[in-house]
Amino acid sequence: MDSRTMSLDEAFDKFCRGVSTSGPFWDHVLGYWKESLKRPESAFFIKFEEMKEEPALHLRRLAEFLGCDGILRLCSFDNLSNLVVNKSGKLPPGIDTSAFFRKGEVGDWMNYLATEMVKKIDSITQEKLHGSGLKF
Repeated sequence: MDSRTMSLDEAFDKFCRGVSTSGPFWDHVLGYWKESLKRPESAFFIKFEEMKEEPALHLRRLAEFLGCDGILRLCSFDNLSNLVVNKSGKLPPGIDTSAFFRKGEVGDWMNYLATEMVKKIDSITQEKLHGSGLKF
């Protein structure tokens, strides 16, 4: 294992503690959620599960928000996961950008996380998002 690559257990622990390159996940998501409610003309919020369930509907909404055509093709999992930057790019501290792409399937996390991990993340998520109206 590369010295810059961490195990799932280590990555899980850091995620739960809010230690990541972009800061605590829940603070990040909740900030965007609140902004999308306060200023929907300036912040577009969508969940992965919603996008997978009805991609054409939500991409039409996104295209309208952005004023763009061809957004469905540009934002498709196949297109994004095959971009050179997402196949070979790196983020500090040496994280391969390819680590952000697995299969693009809703619920695939179940194949990676143990039951106790799921319970812990669910508990933290409920605590962090409590009262916001945002639910995963």
